[in-house]
Amino acid sequence: MVRSGIDRVLGGEADRLRGASLGVVVHPASVTGDCTFTVDALRDAGFSLTALFGPQHGARGEKQDNMIESDHYADPVTGLPVHSLYSEVRKPTSEMLEGLDALVFDLQDVGVRVYTFVWTMALAMEACAEAGITFVVLDRPNPVGGLVREGPVLRPGFESFVGLHPVPLRHGLTAGELARWLNAERGIDCELEVVSCDGWRRAMRFPDTGLPWVLPSPNLPTPDSAMVYPGMVLLEGTNLSEGRGTTRPFELFGAPYLDGRTLAEVATEEMGPGAMLRPCSFQPTFQKHAGEVCHGAQLHVTDSRAFRPVQATVAILRACRELAPDDFGWREPPYEYEEVLPPIDILWGHNGLRTGVDAGRGVGEILAGVDEEIADFERSVAPYLLYD
Repeated sequence: MVRSGIDRVLGGEADRLRGASLGVVVHPASVTGDCTFTVDALRDAGFSLTALFGPQHGARGEKQDNMIESDHYADPVTGLPVHSLYSEVRKPTSEMLEGLDALVFDLQDVGVRVYTFVWTMALAMEACAEAGITFVVLDRPNPVGGLVREGPVLRPGFESFVGLHPVPLRHGLTAGELARWLNAERGIDCELEVVSCDGWRRAMRFPDTGLPWVLPSPNLPTPDSAMVYPGMVLLEGTNLSEGRGTTRPFELFGAPYLDGRTLAEVATEEMGPGAMLRPCSFQPTFQKHAGEVCHGAQLHVTDSRAFRPVQATVAILRACRELAPDDFGWREPPYEYEEVLPPIDILWGHNGLRTGVDAGRGVGEILAGVDEEIADFERSVAPYLLYD
């Protein structure tokens, strides 16, 4: 079984942190291999915790819906102060870091640029650099693997809290590897330490690790939902339901105005290998089209190694636009603290997906040039990789 960073620390790695005053960035998936919450495990092992920090959805996952801010509060279990980094504050303040010797980051990322946890990490690294304290990443596996990268690299002018640095949509890195790259190549220059995973290999998917899956956010309940997320998250930038309010978010999608059978036939033509669409109907209980019957499909992954979620989702968006040109639409801002740019543009990393779909371009045309961008990114990150 893979041992993540927290288990290695408990096994004696980074023992110099004992006696140090620690802040810890955690969420519900911050657990050991036996499902002990990181905060409890560190305290039981004699580490000195001074404060907790919560990302989007909160330190204990108390905010179940999307884009709902968390409060600052006293943790009911430990009594420690919990500083929310998804509130009016997204970068730790000097007051929050006062008295700390190190800030420990232990969040399960999912390998996708728009997942906000890595940007909480980047901003916390900046704050630590300014305060002169150590930033420690307890690394975890990338659940969708580390061999494949997909989608465009974020372009200047499209930065937001779902993308602060030029990273591909599916970046193929662990949080620790990304931290090393950000620190060196993006000029953060904090005192950084990464406690790597033991036994993780880039070809692994999450079920290969032997670790328990704890949903890192409320709408990624299974490794299957994480596998489709690198592409299907783009539906957040449209008026399509991405399955929030169902038991299979990001796998189910649709809208009241669609015909699921025709949609599946058209989208499959350009979707690529490794997955199939099952026409279906569903009724979301919250968010988009809540209480309405939506017609669409469920995305079933049949070969996770061949499947390319970004390509598949572009094909789905093209089909929806073609079949329902008067009803399909792009979501309007605000979205994730961005008030001006269309949500789909900050999700994609530039405006090319939106303009390409609206112009009726094919998937190949929309993705033109992406391979070259990814090749440049791969050369840039190569010195900072930690795993075979």
